[in-house]
Parts: sequence; C-alpha cells; structure tokens
Amino acid sequence: MKPLNVAVVIAGCGSQDGAEIFETVFTLLELNRHNVKVTVFAQDQPQYRVVNHLTGEIMPETRNVLIEAARLTRGNIQPLSTLDPKAFDALILPGGTGVASNLSDLQLQQEHAHVNKDLQQCIREFYMASKPIGAICIAPAIVALALNDLTQPTITLGSTHALILKLGALEEVCAADAIVMDEVNKLVTTPAFMLDASLTEIHEGIAHLVSKVMVLC
Repeated sequence: MKPLNVAVVIAGCGSQDGAEIFETVFTLLELNRHNVKVTVFAQDQPQYRVVNHLTGEIMPETRNVLIEAARLTRGNIQPLSTLDPKAFDALILPGGTGVASNLSDLQLQQEHAHVNKDLQQCIREFYMASKPIGAICIAPAIVALALNDLTQPTITLGSTHALILKLGALEEVCAADAIVMDEVNKLVTTPAFMLDASLTEIHEGIAHLVSKVMVLC
C-alpha cells in the first residue's frame, strides 16, 4: 500500500514567538511511527516579533519564520506558498504563539483576525476535498477562523474559552491527553499547552490526534 502523505505547517521555532517545539516534535514522532511520508512547511516571511525565551522580553531584531522553522526539521522544510493540498492526504498544525502571530494576526485582532493567505487557502482546500485536518494548542482557532464562512466546526482549546464562540465555532472542553473529534468536518483537535499539563499528557493527546487523522485518511 502506498504510504500516506501528510503536510505539517509550523510557524517558526519557540513557544513564545514561533512553533511550540515539543508539540512539533511529538507530531513528527507520531507520524513517523505510523510510517507516513511527511513534508513540513513554514511561511517565508519575517516573524511578527522575536522573544528572548530566557527572560520573556521582546528583542530588537528580525528573524525569518522559514529559517527559524528549519531548526526543528534539520533543514528539511518547504515554503508554505508551495504547499499543494492535492498532493497530500491530511494536514496537521502544531501550535505555539507563532501560529497566532506569524500564521495569523489572531494574537492582536482576536475574532477580527485574518489567517495567512497561503494557509487559509490550504485549509479551505483540505476541507472542501474532505481531507482530515489535525490542529493542536491554539491552531484549532486558526482553522475555525479560516473556515468561518463555510462551516461551524467543533473544536477545543482545552478549557472554556470565549474566543471559540466569537469565531463562530462550537466548543468542547477536553483534557490534554484527549482529543475532540468533529466527524462532519473531519477535524481533530487537542489542547496541548493551552492547559497546564505534563509532557506525558500532551504527548498522549497528540498521539491520539495523529492516530485519528490516520484513521480518517
């Protein structure tokens, strides 16, 4: 049987200004365990901001999202603008603050935010083709935002979160080691670091998400 082909989109490197590293690594590890062919993508543009992860302070410098994301993939990564949904069976989005500041302006604009043009088109094409989408941490909000004129997805950000209703989505509370499955929209979500949870719990939630996405494929 031909191996499944999965696209993973990340938003830099580092929980406070890019992709969440543990969530990204856990996602890639679980996909590898399923013997899946994976291509990772990130947008080729400046980061919204650069944060000193030791102090939490904003640094007066500029970094490129794609170059930073390449740290997580040992350089094996492609520009988001080249992602062709027709070539993939599923899409997975790990979280991190960069999802809300680099892949969108959700961090600043909340329900009035816009999703990165290339990512929005990809999400909508996966949805229209009835291909599964997995979203982790804050990424479910980005998926809901990208699809808000097409459907009303059921997602989780872990605990009750006012943003979900503002985005026009339906909410389900979920533990870090569990998933929320929207069967109608083929959307799987897990809260990860949206909750104060252990690495073991977060890994388990992501493992469940990847397994469910594989089943849906």
